[in-house]
Amino acid sequence: MDFRGRATDLGLLSSQAQAVASGTGATRGKALIMTGRRRVGKSRLAQEFCDRSELPYVVFQASRGRNPAAERTDFLRCLERSSLPGAPLVAGLEAGDWNSALRSLALAVPDDVPSVAVIDEVPWLVEQDPEFEGALQTAWDRHLSAKPVLLLLVGSDMSVMEALQTYGRPFFGRAAKMTVHPLNLADVQTRTGLDAAGSVDALLITGGFPEIVQSWRPGQTHEDFLREAFTQPLSPLLAAGELTLLGEFPETTRSRAVLEAIGSGERTFTAIATQAGGDSPLAAGTLSPVLKTLQAKRIITIEQPLGHTPDTKNKRYRVADPYLRFWLAFLHRALPLVERGRGDVALRRVLRSWTTWRDRAVEPLIRESLLRMLPDDSWPDTEAVGGWWNRRNNPEIDLVGADRSPVAGAVHFVGSVKWLDAQPFGRREYEALLRDAPAVPGATPDTPLVAVSRAGVDSTLPLAASWGPEDLVRAWRA
Repeated sequence: MDFRGRATDLGLLSSQAQAVASGTGATRGKALIMTGRRRVGKSRLAQEFCDRSELPYVVFQASRGRNPAAERTDFLRCLERSSLPGAPLVAGLEAGDWNSALRSLALAVPDDVPSVAVIDEVPWLVEQDPEFEGALQTAWDRHLSAKPVLLLLVGSDMSVMEALQTYGRPFFGRAAKMTVHPLNLADVQTRTGLDAAGSVDALLITGGFPEIVQSWRPGQTHEDFLREAFTQPLSPLLAAGELTLLGEFPETTRSRAVLEAIGSGERTFTAIATQAGGDSPLAAGTLSPVLKTLQAKRIITIEQPLGHTPDTKNKRYRVADPYLRFWLAFLHRALPLVERGRGDVALRRVLRSWTTWRDRAVEPLIRESLLRMLPDDSWPDTEAVGGWWNRRNNPEIDLVGADRSPVAGAVHFVGSVKWLDAQPFGRREYEALLRDAPAVPGATPDTPLVAVSRAGVDSTLPLAASWGPEDLVRAWRA
């Protein structure tokens, strides 16, 4: 399969390999923790890097639930089959524990030329054997760190991968961290061949997950893409979400119920408790730890109103990545229809709610894109972009630019988003923004007003700035 994009990620890995080759750093070897959401393309990225590097390497992928002894045996056989110069030295060896298995890795790694060692699905190894972390630390300190090797530790459970680096854990302070994100808006446009506005639609549907974007034929509209996907129950669009969820949250778990409540559009603690509880709302003592776990795993994001006055109790919850938001809103209910040959009904359901859903779903992408443009000459001190709302959600402000978050020292602009296909941001939207803007704590009648619109902006409006789809794509190209 053609591998395109990921230039930044490949460049980062290459720079680490070059540092190993040049011998710069406190140790000869370098360790890098590579994490990111499941199915985001970490394993493929690591393999592509190894192939392009032209260095001797080994890639080992753990299996969940495997017997630790069998896992270590597979690890040694993987070393034997690798291109590492010392691979023949480990032929026939056995390992009674991970200390001896990782010493075998040190034996296979050369002393005089750079090499790469990839251990994939590290969280499963930690889950299988509580001694793995300590063995990794021992092997690194005594053997591997003195060799010109780049050790990549790859895993999807972000909370476990981040815990590897926390104080008191065996591997603390020994590795740098790299997060692999889904394909960005510019990459999605490159792969789909769409215009800027169509690329935004494609990102909101696919979330930038490579296997789904790869299935989007160049130039396809979102409607045509969905129509085609809804004829195939095993299409990447339909299958990836269920595989991702089942991998982390089986259907019977409380976490799954809470996630589905947020995905269906519930944003407040009370509404989520009511929706996820079924016959009776979930108790606060039950819901709070579930939300904390989902946040730790980077599945959900917690937002607060951005303004001069703190409002920590007025939180909103949303699913972090666009694809999972789309899947929870539409696709998990569409799958039974597609399986019985009624993809046409599923498509009508999506298209009926598409404009309304997209209008809210696009806001996080817009804020993130603006943060890539700012600060700039017009707002040299703007380093935070968020939204603002009160307890009644009236008014609700789409965009607030400020010097910092979650509590702003100074509010630099207030803005509105209008993301309709054929209706530009006009006089009515401007007057509504002018009326509501002073409600933002820290805003004044002189605070600049801005707009983001899919279909353009009335040029006669006295806006301080406006942005459209092309600007959003350009932000990611920069």
